[in-house]
Amino acid sequence: MTRYSLFSLLRNALNYHEDWPRAWRSPEPKPSYDAVIVGGGGHGLATAYYLAKNHGITNVAVIESGWIGGGNTGRNTTIVRSNYLWDESAALYEHSLKLWEGLSQELNYNVMFSQRGVINLAHNQHDLKEIGRRISANRLNGVDSEFLTPRQIKDLVPIIDLRAGGRYPVLGASIQRRGGTARHDAVAWGYARAADALGVDIIQQCPVTGFRIENGRVSAVETGKGTIETGKVGLAVAGHSSVMAGLAGFRLPIQSLPLQALVSEPVKPVLDTVVMSGAIHAYISQSDKGELVIGAGADSYIGYGQRGSLPVTEETLGAICELFPMFRRMRMLRQWGGIVDTCPDASPVLGKTPVEGMYVNGGWGTGGFKSTPGAGWAYAHTIANDMPHELNAAFSLDRFRTGYLIDEHGAAAVAH
Repeated sequence: MTRYSLFSLLRNALNYHEDWPRAWRSPEPKPSYDAVIVGGGGHGLATAYYLAKNHGITNVAVIESGWIGGGNTGRNTTIVRSNYLWDESAALYEHSLKLWEGLSQELNYNVMFSQRGVINLAHNQHDLKEIGRRISANRLNGVDSEFLTPRQIKDLVPIIDLRAGGRYPVLGASIQRRGGTARHDAVAWGYARAADALGVDIIQQCPVTGFRIENGRVSAVETGKGTIETGKVGLAVAGHSSVMAGLAGFRLPIQSLPLQALVSEPVKPVLDTVVMSGAIHAYISQSDKGELVIGAGADSYIGYGQRGSLPVTEETLGAICELFPMFRRMRMLRQWGGIVDTCPDASPVLGKTPVEGMYVNGGWGTGGFKSTPGAGWAYAHTIANDMPHELNAAFSLDRFRTGYLIDEHGAAAVAH
């Protein structure tokens, strides 16, 4: 460390952050923009960044009703992987994973992407067959995926009980070694800072109240801070896609459900990979702070409540304790619900809408966080060119009319 950098570190450590520059501006909205992105989460910020960087469209506003990253981006379990079943999904998620692998360098911001590997457990013969099918499909699409025997699982995760109390015996697993986790709020902050540096306006505390649509084309966004004229609107409001579509006068084949998650007290490192089980609706990893980050299933009812659901989390913790007996005495710090938009085929909608100049990015289920870079990249192309990229062409609304669905219920497991 140089003398200058040491002095800078000491100076900033003692000034209580008072003189630190803002990471991004907080401007008031201009009367008009070339494009307005509704939603200041990871997808919205990534879209604005790639619009500016890849397509030279810098007169862009990102409108957020609360604070950036305060929605699903900050309420997920941070898993990143690309081992989806169908060709269309594998291509999009693999493109996203490749962007993840260079994202900290590109944004010049540490998003704490950790390729610690993602393991999917098999508890019965049906699980084994489905895992084998997915591994084969992944390899055909150039996505890394391997089969693990119980002995190999034990070598990687010594604390697991392969008998799981006799209730959930582990017969094998798949692993994607390039998968892992990332820091969700750092992703939002990194994209926000990078987009701002390219001229994008990030406008927080600015709820959208409606849209001005003339002759079937969007011409303005009505907000709590006034009317903003624009010819292009990109919706990226995970959890509330149907609400925004309703304001624009069309419907989406999407249901919104609270997905349950919780986190434990911090302990010393004992789990250095991600372990998932679709059959028992549980997945677990350990954060850099030592907390156990646990994901559960979704509630069985439509809702927008961002709070924990005791029956769902109780069932999940029961299974976690069978798989990892040493966690039985752990105390949970908090639980919450993230609102997931889910399509009938467990795949997203990423493309044009019935309103000219309006586009939608939603319906990711619980695949939203892992797709952040790739979805933003493809969505920006779609908005800039008024046509989808080949990566997201199959994820159009039109597939629900033609019947060319992309059924990822099996590969998504607990929808994750």
